[in-house]
Amino acid sequence: MKTGIFVGTFDPFTIGHDSIVRRALPLFDQLVIGVGYNEHKQTMASIEERVEAIKSLYACEPKISVEAYSDLTVDFASRVHAQYIIKGVRSVKDFEYEREQADVNRQLTGIETLLLFAEPHLASISSSVVRELKHFGKDVTSFLPKK
Repeated sequence: MKTGIFVGTFDPFTIGHDSIVRRALPLFDQLVIGVGYNEHKQTMASIEERVEAIKSLYACEPKISVEAYSDLTVDFASRVHAQYIIKGVRSVKDFEYEREQADVNRQLTGIETLLLFAEPHLASISSSVVRELKHFGKDVTSFLPKK
């Protein structure tokens, strides 16, 4: 069985994240969305709220599961028997960061990382931008997946 993981803090899970999931899904028998918990990051939504929101979004997709994790991504990948890490790339800055992470992860465990480039019309959407807009009372529904 070919399993991939798509990981992030997902605070919130945006239409950009959804695009990556939907484009990666045909490549795998199983896709695990790993919702990262980092005690050093301040999030708007709890880990439980983020996991449940993503689970409800993909409730009708049997190939997708959603799990929280708080350890290294490579350890999470090993636990769920994933052979690939899927990452979305919006910019050159994202690319450089993800390339470095992919190199380290491959050195540690041999796992491969697949980079999917953001669709051009979604490249400026990030969770941090959505959080900022929401903080200032703006309607962010157009940046979030429809259930």
